[in-house]
Amino acid sequence: MTRTPVRRLVLRLALPTIVSMVVTALYNVVDAAFVGHLSTEATAGIGISFAYMTFIQAVGFFFGHGSGNHISRALGARQFSDATEMASTGFFTPLIIGTVAAVLGIVWLEPLAVLLGATPGVVQSACDYMRFIVIASPLMMSALTLNNQLRLQGSARLAMLGIASGALLNIVLDPIFIFAMDMGVTGASLATAMSQTVAWLILLGGTMREGSVHISFAAFRPTLANYYEILRGGLPSLCRQTFNCVAAVFLNHAAVRWAAPGSEAAAVAAFAVVTRVMMFAFSIVLGFCQGFQPVSGFNYGARLYMRVRQAYHFALTVSTAFLIVISVVGFVFAPDIIRLFRSEDAEMLAIGVAALRWQCVTFPLVGLSTTTNMLFQNIRMTFKSTLISIGRQGLFFIPAVLLLPRVLGLTGVVLSQPVADACTFLLAVPYAVWISRKLSRMDEDQSPPGSSRGSSERIADEMA
Repeated sequence: MTRTPVRRLVLRLALPTIVSMVVTALYNVVDAAFVGHLSTEATAGIGISFAYMTFIQAVGFFFGHGSGNHISRALGARQFSDATEMASTGFFTPLIIGTVAAVLGIVWLEPLAVLLGATPGVVQSACDYMRFIVIASPLMMSALTLNNQLRLQGSARLAMLGIASGALLNIVLDPIFIFAMDMGVTGASLATAMSQTVAWLILLGGTMREGSVHISFAAFRPTLANYYEILRGGLPSLCRQTFNCVAAVFLNHAAVRWAAPGSEAAAVAAFAVVTRVMMFAFSIVLGFCQGFQPVSGFNYGARLYMRVRQAYHFALTVSTAFLIVISVVGFVFAPDIIRLFRSEDAEMLAIGVAALRWQCVTFPLVGLSTTTNMLFQNIRMTFKSTLISIGRQGLFFIPAVLLLPRVLGLTGVVLSQPVADACTFLLAVPYAVWISRKLSRMDEDQSPPGSSRGSSERIADEMA
């Protein structure tokens, strides 16, 4: 962590996280593609359910990033018992929260679907898709926590194995349950729940391996001090995912309200498909940026600030370059991409193509805000990280999706995400310049007077 060249280290840690993120996003895309062969209403149903999935992610990422970032710094400072206590607290808490959410969700499943934006014609499909996912909430939340804990302590391959195995199993089970067993949308839900259970078991087994931070109920310490540490490291993720959930609800309601009469399901389905396509592309960037998080956290804890800066610049450059390429491809082949999900519905195709192309216009700007947010989160600059994290889907998207349609109708709904991405980029630019300069100054301040060597080299030699 402190001696390997930064670019090589980031790439080595990023590859497993890219694989796990891509495979996870792929099963969401495959889910939509398989369900799209059933009906437009079924596709709209999984779009409604996306909001509940983001709630699961909000809890899982909050405890995963909050405890994982602390674990990363604790390992860098060689505080191993502290890392074990935080890992155990971070794991058991979402397991408890998920159990409560599952009970409440099953009892009030249909009202929940309506709250998330389901119309009378879509509510049954939404309930069918959510049912088993709601039941599996405890394992899905804690699996996300385990994945991030393993990744942030440097065990990216173990994290990849768990998440990727579950996602691949989901892809295999989807056609069996949906078509072969004629379970329809319910089959897609059951496939997701079963595959996430397998992923949870694999990830939990990974924590028991030699070299990993072990989890035990004896080390579970639900204290205010531990939760405060989780809050400091995980608040940006919680805010980001919470606003993703709220934004998904607002998007569903806006699509229904501003669509032409009779085409509400087509509009909701179109945005559901575009959301999954963009998530798939973004997952590659997210996986790559997650590769530099343990590098930045470990080296920041070890006071190797120039290595943190190098990792940040490398992640920013690569992610932005990739987003430019993927945006050009998405813009050119937008009609072909949307047809993969449901080619029979012309109205859904038209809305989906317009939404996908407009999002591709501003998509390259997401690289800077994402890498800057992740760096701030990893080095405990909580307020700045939280501000950037809520910008895209909170500060800017929600006002845009409320105001633009009043002037432009459904086109305003289509433009809401691109406008939000552009505004978030403008918010993140000053912070990106500031942190880069700050890390340089911190490195220089640690250099001995008259020394030509940076502190990153000096301290790394001492640690070795």
